[in-house]
Amino acid sequence: MSPLGVVERLLQLVPVLLGISIVVFFMMALTPGDPVELMLGDARATDEQRQSLRHDMGLDRPMHERFLVFLRNAATGEFGMSFHHRRPVRQVILERLPATIELTLAALVIALVVGIGLGVLAAVRRDSWIDRLSTVTALVGVSMPGFWFGILLILLFAVTLGALPVSGRIGYEGEVPFVTGLLLVDTLVASKFASFFDALRHLLLPAVTLGLAMAALLMRVTRSAMLEALAQDYVTFAEAKGISRARILFRHALKNALIPTVTVAAIETGTLLGGNMIVETVFGWPGLGRLVVEGIFTRNYPLVQAAVLLYAVIYVLLNLCADLLYATLNPRVRS
Repeated sequence: MSPLGVVERLLQLVPVLLGISIVVFFMMALTPGDPVELMLGDARATDEQRQSLRHDMGLDRPMHERFLVFLRNAATGEFGMSFHHRRPVRQVILERLPATIELTLAALVIALVVGIGLGVLAAVRRDSWIDRLSTVTALVGVSMPGFWFGILLILLFAVTLGALPVSGRIGYEGEVPFVTGLLLVDTLVASKFASFFDALRHLLLPAVTLGLAMAALLMRVTRSAMLEALAQDYVTFAEAKGISRARILFRHALKNALIPTVTVAAIETGTLLGGNMIVETVFGWPGLGRLVVEGIFTRNYPLVQAAVLLYAVIYVLLNLCADLLYATLNPRVRS
């Protein structure tokens, strides 16, 4: 993709974010429930106190004025104060974002290794028991709800076997100095290897839950693309020249088969960010997804709106990265 094409794709981000902003703002604003009443609960507050709190939160303004304020704040990267935390929204999100990034990256690694590996193996051993088992496993993985699969893993590995922890990122006794916010990285930087393995144990179950559904989809896509690539004339020509089977598979066939896989992987990585809301809630993972769920229940408008916009930006940028990878894997798609 040419530099001009990259700029065009970035400019397309503006109307997309504007449309998402409109949808998210009015969906949250029209959701039943008053944030003031939810915050006060059963407290014996007077009407004057309720009105004062509503004024401080900006909820006494007309809806169109609140929307214009929201757009202005979004353009400057400042989304106001979180209703529940009484701190800037950006600060609250940045505190939770590293946990979500770490979980997403771990799930992505699992999905790529398992999905592409099984897809290539199933294509090479077509119609064998490996192919049939991989296909059935992929079908089950795509069909199984993430929250249900996560609960099954908790019952097996945490409750029954006691091998892995149920929730959290690290044990209470593990104190890790903040460097990147990614515990696996920070523990290695601090040379705290016991804490590293503890953080890895906490990460394993939610990462597997989040990554296996994507792995199942990548396996099916990779298998189909690999079978199509192996049927091409250039593969037959390479075999006639006496090129080794391994070089044909990984240097020629797999490189072309990865083009549709990259597309699906980029889209599904964005889905991982959205799907982690459920997984983070099931495993008590202190990430952005769980924060958004809590914000929805407490009608924390600024927090939810900012987080959804962040998800949208990441999703569009991931699709742009996929387009750039097309040119690397197949120069014919360059424009």
